[in-house]
Amino acid sequence: MPCRSAARTHVGTVRRRNEDAVLERAEIGLWAVADGAGGHERGDYASSRVIAALRDVDAALSGRSLVEEVKESLAKVNREVRAKAATIGPNALIGSTVAVLLIWDNQYCCLWAGDSRLYRMRAGQLRQMTRDQSHVQDLVDRGEILPESAATHPMANIVTNLIGAFDRLALEERHDRVEPGDILLLCSDGLSGALTDAEIVGILIGSPLPAATDRLIERALDQGARDNVSAVVVEYTA
Repeated sequence: MPCRSAARTHVGTVRRRNEDAVLERAEIGLWAVADGAGGHERGDYASSRVIAALRDVDAALSGRSLVEEVKESLAKVNREVRAKAATIGPNALIGSTVAVLLIWDNQYCCLWAGDSRLYRMRAGQLRQMTRDQSHVQDLVDRGEILPESAATHPMANIVTNLIGAFDRLALEERHDRVEPGDILLLCSDGLSGALTDAEIVGILIGSPLPAATDRLIERALDQGARDNVSAVVVEYTA
């Protein structure tokens, strides 16, 4: 696989428990970030189940077959955490956002639910490749608030989709090409909510890959990082 990558996660500066989890399987072109929700030891259970399922995906698969296997694995986790929540109570939630990146040949697929993100940096320009499934993004889309107000909105933490939220999992999906030198960043909202695009670009340009991943986390912590913080950085080298 013509990629280099690094993955880091941190509890942040306020939380006692890290409900984020990350996956790095560069050998088959599969990476992920999951951000648990539900509290009371439920969020970290959900995110860990997401990552465990993706870790068990058959390494012999590639391309479209791998994408379909990932979808089915996430659908199974959705059913599992829904069933577990039902044993707790009718309104119990066990859930997790997820953003998955798959690369094969010269193309990629991103699958996501919630507000964990994929960014692409190409020729020094950063672009968000996912659309947040969140309340404030819906407000932005309807023109009720400006995009620059979204991060500080009092309902910024409300997502409209999660693994575990509904009986049937609805993943968003995006396919695109990758070019040599592209850097792709998967992250939880603990990172995207703490750093500006300019700060992310400055770090990705200014540091080699493992150091850049560490610096993204460190900068988010310097900003207060009230949430768990996770980053997976992938450089396409072909």
